[in-house]
Amino acid sequence: MGIGIKLEELLKQRNMTVTELARRVGVAPTTIYSIIQRNNKKMDIDVLLNIAEVLGVDADYFRDTEKPVTLAAHFDGNEFTEEELDEIRNFAEYVKSRRK
Repeated sequence: MGIGIKLEELLKQRNMTVTELARRVGVAPTTIYSIIQRNNKKMDIDVLLNIAEVLGVDADYFRDTEKPVTLAAHFDGNEFTEEELDEIRNFAEYVKSRRK
């Protein structure tokens, strides 16, 4: 899902017009309309950060979630004891718990 679709959804949820968002972000309304219409997956980072701040979301909200992200660790043989593997799993859980 592109940025434009997500932006349009947020505007509806916040009962905010494109003109109001543009004014608060400091860009022309045509810039916001263009983002929505083009539904790109990339855009100017400064504008994106300002939009996210005004709408009260983290910039990650606009991340493309359609692409799978894979992080894999492969251990051959007996590189780690069972206790060490438990510690690795616990650390992974700790990292996930720090998400906002």
